Amino acid sequence: MTKKTIIAGNWKMNKTNAETKELIQALVPLVKDAKCEVVCCVPFTDIVTARKAARGSNIKIGAQNVHWAEKGAFTGEISAEMLKELKVQYVLTGHSERRQYFGETDETVNLRTKAALNAGLKVIVCVGELLSEREAGKTAEVVTRQTIGALKDISKQELKRVVIAYEPVWAIGTGKTATAQDANDTIKIIRKVVRKLYGRASANSIRIQYGGSMNPKNASELMAMKEIDGGLIGGASLKPEDFAKVVNY
Repeated sequence: MTKKTIIAGNWKMNKTNAETKELIQALVPLVKDAKCEVVCCVPFTDIVTARKAARGSNIKIGAQNVHWAEKGAFTGEISAEMLKELKVQYVLTGHSERRQYFGETDETVNLRTKAALNAGLKVIVCVGELLSEREAGKTAEVVTRQTIGALKDISKQELKRVVIAYEPVWAIGTGKTATAQDANDTIKIIRKVVRKLYGRASANSIRIQYGGSMNPKNASELMAMKEIDGGLIGGASLKPEDFAKVVNY
C-alpha cells in the first residue's frame, strides 16, 4: 500500500504573528514541489496568521495540543471545536514536553486524541522513551505501553486519521539522534503493536514518523529506512531553508 510521507514542523513556543507570516511566506516557494505532505504545527496565537500565509500552497497548518472537553472550566486550554473553526487540519498530542513538564499521562493523551478525532481532525500522536529507560533496556516496553494507551478505544476507521511520531526524549532538542537503524527498529516495534491491535493492513498503512532531532544533515539517511514514514521536526522547522531541505530530502 502506497503511503505519502509526512514531514511536520513543531514550532513549540516560538514565533510571533509577524515572524510567522515571514516564515511561512519564505517557506511556500521552497516546498511547492514537495513529494511529501508538509505540515507546520504552530502556537495557538499564530494559527490564523499561518493559515492566511499558507493559503493556496501545499502547506497544512496544525496545532500543538487540544483539550478533551468540548467546553468548560479549563483555563488556558483549547477545544477541538475551537481548532476546527480555525480550519486546523492536524493537532499534536502526547509530545514529550507535555508529558514531562505538564503532567500528561497515557490516559490524558488518549482523551485528547479521541476528542480531536471526534471533531474530524487528524492527529500526530507522540511516543518515546527517556534516556534512563533506554539505558535500562525498556524502550520496547515504554513505546508499547504508550502506543496501546494512546490508541485505546480508537476505531480502525479513526486510525486512518492518526500519525504516530516516535520521538526518543533524549534526542529532542539535544542534538543527539538515534542511529537510523535504532530509529527504524523502534518504529518497527510500534508498527507491530498497531498490527496486533488493528491487523496487518492498518499497520502497513499507518504513517510513523521519527521525531528526534531530524535535520538537513541526517534526513536522507533516516528517511531511507524502511519503517520511517516521515519526520516531526523541531528546531530545523524554525528556519525555512533548513525545513525545506528536510522536506525535499
